[in-house]
Amino acid sequence: MSAPSIANQFSNISCHPHPLPLLDDQFVDMAFITRLTGLSDKWFYKLIQDGQFPKPIKFGRSSRWLKSEVEAWIQARIQASRMD
Repeated sequence: MSAPSIANQFSNISCHPHPLPLLDDQFVDMAFITRLTGLSDKWFYKLIQDGQFPKPIKFGRSSRWLKSEVEAWIQARIQASRMD
């Protein structure tokens, strides 16, 4: 699947159909995301720059992501890979 198609799929998941109440979600850091996926932080920051991964939520100098958004992004990648 081409990069624009993946970007289009990502834009659809930003409005998660069943969003978790914020208190039921978790904030995760880049170390969590890289351990979860086995991919580098540089790769994720490139995806963020290209609009293909959720932008971080800033807490001062710290960056965090909602775990539900990371999981939705992974699910979209899995679905996209199954469509090829």
